[in-house]
Amino acid sequence: MGSLHDLADEIAAIEQRVGDAIFDAVRDQLRGDDVAARERERQLSRVRRSLAKAESLLRATDPDED
Repeated sequence: MGSLHDLADEIAAIEQRVGDAIFDAVRDQLRGDDVAARERERQLSRVRRSLAKAESLLRATDPDED
């Protein structure tokens, strides 16, 4: 298994993908195409905040960090 820093990098990549999905949900809201887009955006925002917190915690505890 890689270091905690590597795991934090993977989480950061997932966080970026969630950010892209949030952008898509906001765009759908603005177009009025999707009535569930607002709730999806809220849920995804919660997920992104949790991922950001997990990434931060991993980076803070990584013994391999220079």
